Amino acid sequence: MTTTSLYQRLGGEQGIALLVDDIVEAHMQNPTVQARYLPALDDPVHLDELKGHLRDFLSAGTGGPAEYRGKNMLEAHRGMNIGEAEYMAVMDDILGVLDRHEVDPQTRQEVLGIAYSLKEEILHV
Repeated sequence: MTTTSLYQRLGGEQGIALLVDDIVEAHMQNPTVQARYLPALDDPVHLDELKGHLRDFLSAGTGGPAEYRGKNMLEAHRGMNIGEAEYMAVMDDILGVLDRHEVDPQTRQEVLGIAYSLKEEILHV
């Protein structure tokens, strides 16, 4: 029996790129977190860099070929003082995008499990 990696179940490089685009867009529309993301619209280079880091992070974390070269989660979020409400809003956005892309329940749970495992490196640091 061959097992399919989480990366493959998310659609590989193209699927992850679509997910990242939609997740970032969802964050920009979410009143709870949009203030952290909307400034990127004024800086296309920063927006592309942000999405690139997210694509690489998601690819590397799901068994894909990309190598994530960005900051670790603690460094990336240090000083942002992200609270529980913002964290949950981001998780809700991720879940909503996975649902819109019709990601199966098992894959969705695995992605959310990975995101949730990073909570202590993101909240109130």
